[in-house]
Order: sequence, then C-alpha cells, then structure tokens
Amino acid sequence: MEKIKGYIGTYTKGDSKGIYSFTLDLQVPQIQDVKVAAYIENPTYLTIDRTNKYLYSVAKKGETGGIAVYTIDDISGDLQLLDSQLEEGPNPCHVSVDSQNNYVVNANYHKGTVQLMGFNNNNEKILSTLSTVKHEGSGPNKDRQEKPHVHYSGFTPDEKFIVVIDLGIDKLITYEVNDEKLNEVNSLSLQPGSGPRHLEFHPNGQFAYLMTELSSQVITLAYDRENGSFTEVQHTLTIPENFTENNQGSAIHVSSDGKFVYVSNRGHNSIASFSVDESGHLTLIDFTPTEGAWPRDFVLDPTEKFLVVSNQESCNLTLFARNTTTGTLARIQSDIAVPYPVCVKFLNT
Repeated sequence: MEKIKGYIGTYTKGDSKGIYSFTLDLQVPQIQDVKVAAYIENPTYLTIDRTNKYLYSVAKKGETGGIAVYTIDDISGDLQLLDSQLEEGPNPCHVSVDSQNNYVVNANYHKGTVQLMGFNNNNEKILSTLSTVKHEGSGPNKDRQEKPHVHYSGFTPDEKFIVVIDLGIDKLITYEVNDEKLNEVNSLSLQPGSGPRHLEFHPNGQFAYLMTELSSQVITLAYDRENGSFTEVQHTLTIPENFTENNQGSAIHVSSDGKFVYVSNRGHNSIASFSVDESGHLTLIDFTPTEGAWPRDFVLDPTEKFLVVSNQESCNLTLFARNTTTGTLARIQSDIAVPYPVCVKFLNT
C-alpha cells in the first residue's frame, strides 16, 4: 500500500464546490491530487461504510436538508450519487452507518433531532426515514443552549445501541431500535454548560471518550454494554489552564491500539494528545499547533502513522507524522489548500 484515498466534506462558501478527494502518498509522504469529487451543498460531515462501497454525506439543497448516498468506484475512487433524502429545514451535522449498511442515523443541530433511516431497496440504497425523535429542554449558556442541539449520533461497538449527544441540553442519550423505531433506554446528564459534542469508544468497548465544545474537556466514561448506560470517570482539560481566549472543542479520535486519545481545539488551534492507562484515564502528552485556524476535524490514516487536520477558516489541511510508540505528532505539510474543510475521512484498508 503506497497511496490511500481520502475525502473532505466542506462548507460550500467561497470557492468550495462540495466534496473533495485527495491522495495520501505514504512514501513521500505527502497529500496530493486534491480535486472536486461531488458537487453538493454543505457536505459538512461524511462517513464511509466498512466495505468502501458507499459514502454517506449530510446534504443541503435550498431550504431542505438531509442525507446523500454515493457509490465509490473501487478503482478510481470517483463518487456517483445513488440517492438523497431531503426534507424541509436545516441539514444535519453528523451521519453514521452500521456495519451492514442497514441503518443510517443523523444528528440535526438546528432541529434538535436524531433521525433513523433505512433502505426501501437495500441493493440500490434507496433511503427512507424510519423514526425521528425531537429532544426538549435547554442549558445555562443562553447563546448556545437556548434549545436542544443534537451534535452526534453513532452506534455502540456491538451495534446494540445508538448513542446521541445533545450540546444544547448537556445530555448523552442511549437509544435502541425496536420495530424500526428509536426508543430511549438510558440518559446521562453532564455538567451544565459543558456543551457535549462528539464521542468515540475505546477499542476494548469498556470506555468512551466524550469531547465537550463549551468547556473544552474530555470526559472519560465507563460503558455498560448490557443496558447502554454510561458513568463519568474523569474530566480532563484539553487546553492549557492559562489559555483565556475563546476556544471550542471539536473532534476526538482514539488510536486503534487504545493507547492514545487526540482532540482538536478551535481557538487554541491545536491537537491535544493524551496517553491512556489501563483504567482508561488520560494523561496529557502535549499540544501541537495545527498550522491553521479553527481545526474543525482530523483523522488518523489507516496505517495510523499519519494524522490529517482540516483547518476550516484558514482553508488548509495539515499533515502530521505520528509516532505510534510515544503518540507525538510532527508536522510534515501544511500548505494543502482546500476551501473551508470540515470533515476528513479515509477509505478503509
């Protein structure tokens, strides 16, 4: 494996046209061949199924929003639109798919909803909405928590449950699917005003790590696989204690060996790296500047020897080499121009 294909979701303002593709040359190493892969409005979050057959994107068209499904050419990596399901109102901000491509869930920040979607024809991937749940409530931050703002929805490792994070009401809610309907089975109220945003599980399935946007913290959670409940274990600040300017936590990812957790800080414009001990607790390694403004998301490549950051407001990607033993990052390339990049995903290997 010398080259790996990746895709970038963007805000379609300025020069942005939609979803972009690129190649990571592992030998050089360098990101190359950035180009438009699909013309679509505001594809701000993407996910790729485990077989690399389909790419799912949030989508907007005029006053409607929803999900679009693309086929991925197994040789060229080109995208071909299969189907889109759009409805009145703002587009979602997050999308996930289960391992069998049976269910798609999306989180809608502006509507405060989580939506379960399925397929009328699974072979042709024709989407239909199965169940929608609208959250209620508010939080103490009057500017950001005036109502529910669902920011993440994803499957637990065994796919028994769907975990949903609501920034607006400071809650993590667990659902299960019964008769193709979302049913709440557990709920965890988090620190008021923390603004939970994204979550990723430890590979052992016993822990999960939740990134807060408003308080810039990682919350380490113990996970009960039987009933889908979570218990708070540790709170860890993701920025230096003396940093007093505006910061908003964004993405969080865990290395596949479970030894390291990485998070992105918008404002401090850094990746914070943490080591993980046997009890799931985090210890800060260091802060690495992202060489750009407002790092919205980042991704580990399939070899996990590299990490790619999308700097939204400076319109560039930054490529880092990752030391798989120490977890530290070293900048390789930061001049990769992409208009308003938000989400970065690689094909699975």
